[in-house]
Amino acid sequence: MSPMRRAARWFAAHENRVLFASLMAGSVAVLFSLGVLWLEPNSTKVRWTMTVLILGFWLGFGFSARERVVNPLRTLANLLEAMREGDYSIRGRGASHDDALGEVMTQLNAIGATLRAQRLGAVEATALLTKVMEEINVAVFTFDGEERLKLVNRAGERLLAQPAAHLLQRSAEELSLSEFLHQDDAQTMARVFPSGAGRWGVRRTSFRESGLPHTLLVVTDLTRALREEELQAWQRLVRVLAHELNNSLTPIKSIAGSLTQIVNRQPRPDDWEEDMRDGLHVIGSRSEALSRFIGSYSRLAKLPQPRLGAVELVPLIHRVCTLETRLAPRIVEGPAVTVQADGDQLEQVLINLVRNAVDASLETGGEVLLGWECDGHMVTVGVLDEGLGLSNTANLFVPFFTTKPGGSGIGLVLCRQIAEAHGGSLTLANRADARGCQASLMLPL
Repeated sequence: MSPMRRAARWFAAHENRVLFASLMAGSVAVLFSLGVLWLEPNSTKVRWTMTVLILGFWLGFGFSARERVVNPLRTLANLLEAMREGDYSIRGRGASHDDALGEVMTQLNAIGATLRAQRLGAVEATALLTKVMEEINVAVFTFDGEERLKLVNRAGERLLAQPAAHLLQRSAEELSLSEFLHQDDAQTMARVFPSGAGRWGVRRTSFRESGLPHTLLVVTDLTRALREEELQAWQRLVRVLAHELNNSLTPIKSIAGSLTQIVNRQPRPDDWEEDMRDGLHVIGSRSEALSRFIGSYSRLAKLPQPRLGAVELVPLIHRVCTLETRLAPRIVEGPAVTVQADGDQLEQVLINLVRNAVDASLETGGEVLLGWECDGHMVTVGVLDEGLGLSNTANLFVPFFTTKPGGSGIGLVLCRQIAEAHGGSLTLANRADARGCQASLMLPL
């Protein structure tokens, strides 16, 4: 390497430039002092002694200035390197607000304290998340962009009947999970896993880690929950059927026993034929009521799926109101709305709601109001009556529960099923501003 290039490299260093600047700052005074010293009539010994002292002090102060500048920068570099390595416990000394370098050190120490607190919070949050993932009874899998397993919890290990050490870094195809990564984000299916067969809820979502795409797969065992819901449904069904059957079979059994006694009595009473006719009439009436009950339950269980189409709401509401001849509802006009719905099912819902409102208002001599309004992506149809209101709101949507004489108790249940099949909802509540009840049918636009 040439001397010029070596000199250029030496001068490129920051500490060497500081040293050069310090020496240049005192060079004029040093040269002037040496010139005066050697021009004066002094002995040679004095001249050399003073020359050494002047040059020594000059170079000493130059190198001292260099170290005063370089050492704090090295300290800052060490602090930054420690932070880069993840060590936020090191602090710089000499941090004060009296000078610029002290302010830099103070701010750097504050950054270190902040990063340490954030890292501690991240570590605690990660530990909590890890603990939750280990304890939840839901299988969680994480795959990288090459569909290789990067993370699995204990439920995932139990699902695949293998420890995590044998599962990590294996491909989704090897684990028989690749089909879940290329299907809908949420699905329910029957599937056989190494841990057993069942019905599973599968959810898939994407996220990024270190800028690379990853896939999060969550597999939930729905078998137990479905069995519990099925058991509760059967229990409710059995209670309803037992109640209705007992209501019909108990009088039938009692009357049949009384008629058997009349037939076996000798001699028979004079009015035995009339008693027989009355008893058979009661048996026939109760049998007919039981048949209606079974028919109502059959209609409730066989509600068809809606056939969606464009339905203009305003003409439909006016047509429903003309069908009620006992008490004409008063329509509060709203905006023109078109919904995607099954026109026949939606009309049946409105007919039932209007009929219930008219039944309630006829008891008090009130009126029925029907209106609608749009709110975002939903339209709400309100049917208000001026009846006595609801005394028991807990059982409104319980099948076969009714407060009307001769009512079947399935009208509101059918209405809510139809509303939910359309992606909407049906609620009933007592009015807050007046006496009576308000039915609110919400449908998506």
